[in-house]
Amino acid sequence: MRYTETKEQTAELLRLALGHMGRHEAAFNPITFTLWYEYVAGINPHLNTAIDQLTKDASSIDDERVMQLYKKYIAPADQETMTSISGEMERLMASVAQSASQTGDRAGTFGDQLAGLTNALSSRDIEQLKPRLTEVMAGTAEMKSSADALRQTVTLGHEEITRLRSDLERARDDALRDPLTGILNRRGFEQQIGLLLAQKSTDGISHCLVMLDLDHFKLVNDTHGHLMGDRVIQAVGEILRTSITNTAHSAARCGGEEFAILLPQTTLDQSVQHAESVRARVKAMKIRDRSTQEVLLSVTISGGVAEMKPDDDAASLISRADAALYEAKRAGRDRVNSS
Repeated sequence: MRYTETKEQTAELLRLALGHMGRHEAAFNPITFTLWYEYVAGINPHLNTAIDQLTKDASSIDDERVMQLYKKYIAPADQETMTSISGEMERLMASVAQSASQTGDRAGTFGDQLAGLTNALSSRDIEQLKPRLTEVMAGTAEMKSSADALRQTVTLGHEEITRLRSDLERARDDALRDPLTGILNRRGFEQQIGLLLAQKSTDGISHCLVMLDLDHFKLVNDTHGHLMGDRVIQAVGEILRTSITNTAHSAARCGGEEFAILLPQTTLDQSVQHAESVRARVKAMKIRDRSTQEVLLSVTISGGVAEMKPDDDAASLISRADAALYEAKRAGRDRVNSS
């Protein structure tokens, strides 16, 4: 359950949320309220970080920004897809129920026919027996046909449920994927870091987090345009995706030009080596003109690695990895630092 606060706590959170809403331009609607409720409740640290970043220069948050924040940090899986799957499931269940009902009605009628035949046999009345036999024979054929129809409906229903389950899993997976790179998005990253924190380390080997950030990426966008910036992001995403050879590990785009690698059951030295390998591959990457193959630009990336400590939560682990990353930036960029 997402919200577990008591009535008294929610009353105070309501007061605080309304205070924030009154200071910004966005309309007073459920989405805006949900945004500020989660902010003042402190249950969504990444949302809080994003809002704090936006408001540190006294900027006002308008409706467009509220929707962006809501979709990125709060919204569930694509609602249109989920509604479509739900509708198909309801139609499927209705079809199976209708077929079962018809078979049940047919079974009731057939039962009456068998009872009539039993009575005719008991009375040994040949005149009554003949039409009853004919009736039961016809009822048997109808019952078989109805049972076959139900069996076919159930078989098709099973196949359809399998397809719908696959669609649902794909929709859930898509909701956790960054559409530009194909690796995890911020929501997927948050889910995976939660799973990482819940894992117990074995053989004295802890878990590590790598935070990465492209160097001088604003200059790439300003000089070559955002389409070229997207090509760079896609290329880096591919490097991260192919760097993962352990199914327990994962890579994510946390936003903009910031990436992460989650490495459960991996030593600090191994994690630094992994980050160094990614850094070297990014540096060696050349972005070329697709028609002339002329090299247009190359980029570098800086990284920070943190090893999980027993008392870490998501915020503290990310904070230490970010601190190591910023130290790498201050030391000249195009390097990996660890904490």
